[in-house]
Amino acid sequence: QKGNEIMIGILIAILSGMLMSVQGVFNTNVTKQSSLWVANSGTVTALAVCLVAWGITDRSSFAALWKVQPKYVLIGGIIGAFITLTVVKSMHTLGPAQAVLFIVIAQMISAYVIELFGLFGTEKADWSVQKLIGMAVAVAGVILFQWERT
Repeated sequence: QKGNEIMIGILIAILSGMLMSVQGVFNTNVTKQSSLWVANSGTVTALAVCLVAWGITDRSSFAALWKVQPKYVLIGGIIGAFITLTVVKSMHTLGPAQAVLFIVIAQMISAYVIELFGLFGTEKADWSVQKLIGMAVAVAGVILFQWERT
């Protein structure tokens, strides 16, 4: 059972990364035809999808949002807008593959720091040399990828 949950989590994470790459390319194309902030406002379509999905599957009360603690976690949507903005800008400047390499490395390092210090209510993780080596290998991969482009 636990192994199946882990495999499902891995597959969902892979799908998430793939979707982020495709979304970044799509949003970059919209930006080229409009502007950065106009394209970023396209997240209204995400609201529409969420409302339809909510209507079909869940229908829990939106009042639950006001009970969320700590309150600062509610800025996740605002952060999402800046994620879209920064993905578009980096893909436009660096190209999809190179931008995603830097994005993934930044995500990995940030997530590990969050776990190490138990920030934002996460469970505190122990220091791991193996994880440090893994991050170093990933950074080396980015350097190799960049080296080829120069």
